[in-house]
Amino acid sequence: MGGAILFAVGAFGDARPAPELAGYSYTSNLCNRTSFAPFDSANYKIKPAGSSSSSSGSSGSGAQNPQFSGVQQGAMDSMWCNAELKPSNAGSDDYSSTWIYSSATLHKKADPTAEFADSYRAYERQRSSISYKVTPVPGIGDEAYLVSRSDDSSGSYVILGIRDGWATYQLTWSSYTSRSSSTKPPTTEQVTGMLRTSAMETLRRLRG
Repeated sequence: MGGAILFAVGAFGDARPAPELAGYSYTSNLCNRTSFAPFDSANYKIKPAGSSSSSSGSSGSGAQNPQFSGVQQGAMDSMWCNAELKPSNAGSDDYSSTWIYSSATLHKKADPTAEFADSYRAYERQRSSISYKVTPVPGIGDEAYLVSRSDDSSGSYVILGIRDGWATYQLTWSSYTSRSSSTKPPTTEQVTGMLRTSAMETLRRLRG
């Protein structure tokens, strides 16, 4: 009798809710689903393959741009897309660099809701010489947060994180403007607009 009770309790204890993926599906090439149109409209074009900067921090020889990867596992499906952009009017002596980093995760075993906000709020509590501002962004998914860091006139770093059900998506703008550049870098507000527009279209495509 006792064994039967233990067996029953164990069975109920192992039960897990079905993942709420909000219609999103896995793709092995997130770059094909990523909307670059907002950046293109701001005259930031994808840099020709084979000429990517060695300072990008991404793996590989730089022969491929954009770069993408994806993996399906039992607990989650993960996708990445990184692309280097360049102002369309940049001269040959302009060593400015702008990167777009995007990632999407389909959480199939654990609900990310409880940890999502804290993962972005943690930026504000970092003890370093760099300060971050975290702002909720309404109207995208179930919740979204913008993390911004203004270095100075030479660059900017902005992250947009979105959770929709058990699916999460992050889009990051990281830029450095060289002294030789004749292009005025976009403001944080302008970057935010580009990230928001790109993210909303990309998420629509991931549900398609």
